[in-house]
Amino acid sequence: MLGTDTELKQLLESTRTIAVVGISPKPERASHEVALYLQNHGYTIVPVNPVCDEVLGLKCYPSLREVPVKIDLVDVFRRSEEVMPVVEDAIAVGARAVWLQLDVIAPEAIARAEAAGLSTVMDRCTKIEHRRLLTGG
Repeated sequence: MLGTDTELKQLLESTRTIAVVGISPKPERASHEVALYLQNHGYTIVPVNPVCDEVLGLKCYPSLREVPVKIDLVDVFRRSEEVMPVVEDAIAVGARAVWLQLDVIAPEAIARAEAAGLSTVMDRCTKIEHRRLLTGG
């Protein structure tokens, strides 16, 4: 699991396309706010939520397996107990990394992702870490 500032910065700098699993269309929700922040900082965002058609002006896909572009990082906004299927999908589509957001703790899913060669981050926020490591904020 990635944990040092250097490792996190390297992952964020090498990432171009982020699939946000569990994104909400509601602007007040953390998933929406984080995705918008990342979009505004140059990342290509791919919304993934089976109950949405569009988020942030982008087509929303029901699952990672239906996303037609290469995914660098899967940013997970799901309950801890719902992470394993997301990890299995991330492995299946060839994602490079899985990032579990704050309070998403799923050590078994992290172990599965790492066994498949994916980089992993757990219980951290992409927005907070990006701001801290790449914008000096």
